[in-house]
Amino acid sequence: MIPQLARELRARVETSLAPLGLTAQQGAVLMRVALGENAPHQLAALVGTDTAGMTRLLDRLAAKGLIRRSPHPSDRRAQIVEITDEGKDLLPRVFPVFGQAGERLMAGFSADEQKLATELLRRMLTNLHRE
Repeated sequence: MIPQLARELRARVETSLAPLGLTAQQGAVLMRVALGENAPHQLAALVGTDTAGMTRLLDRLAAKGLIRRSPHPSDRRAQIVEITDEGKDLLPRVFPVFGQAGERLMAGFSADEQKLATELLRRMLTNLHRE
């Protein structure tokens, strides 16, 4: 059921972000950059893509004028990602999409059930990351 749940959740977010010209991954990257994540490799891990996928995501967001990349001040091989004013202007419409999707996902669950579901999902992630 987890793959089905992931598909349904992504579809709901995609539908809500489409009028903004964003995909779910683009919206997630934009939010993460706004929250201070600025290294492409960290962003890739947070949104579930690889290096090549992150490069394409950043290229698309940069082409839309929502982010900019600049050289890292102390590592000439690295870049930092920053949100532009245009990207900041979209945030009040992007953040609620993800919040509403999460609220809908947990609708009807008590606070204890929400806590338990979160703990179980974290344990599942931990299990997947074990060697």
